Amino acid sequence: MRHIISILLQNEAGALARVANMFSSRGFNIESLNVAPTNQPGVSRLTLVTIGSDEVIDQISKQLGKLVDIVNIVDMTEGDHIVRELALFKLHIAAAKRAKLEALVNESGGRILDDHEGHFTVELIGGAQDIDRFMIKVGKLAEILTVVRSGAMAVARGMPILSPT
Repeated sequence: MRHIISILLQNEAGALARVANMFSSRGFNIESLNVAPTNQPGVSRLTLVTIGSDEVIDQISKQLGKLVDIVNIVDMTEGDHIVRELALFKLHIAAAKRAKLEALVNESGGRILDDHEGHFTVELIGGAQDIDRFMIKVGKLAEILTVVRSGAMAVARGMPILSPT
């Protein structure tokens, strides 16, 4: 099963490397990884996606909890949450198809960030499936030159469940 794990960790040199090393040394795969500072000085939020049984995820959480840099860990898939990704697409499209591209981007809730001589940069924010669907549709309309995806970011609905203690 796919799990989204949200981790608060001290923003120290090597903290991210220790988390990644824990995964690789135990043979766990990280599907996506997103890390950035929070509003708390010296604390970053790391959101990672991995696949495993509940037992494997429990083992991962226990191993992560032993790392000195970790402030808090939550498996977001255990509760009601919102997941989004940011994707940037660099596309090449014939001028005659521009209106179709604009319609597809608007229909998907995206934005055209740049248009230069038939090369477009499109921004899309949504769930992984939304981005995958867009990629299939736009691939039939334009040449996809580059895809950049942020990976999953997640937040609990309602009362925050992951904050420094």
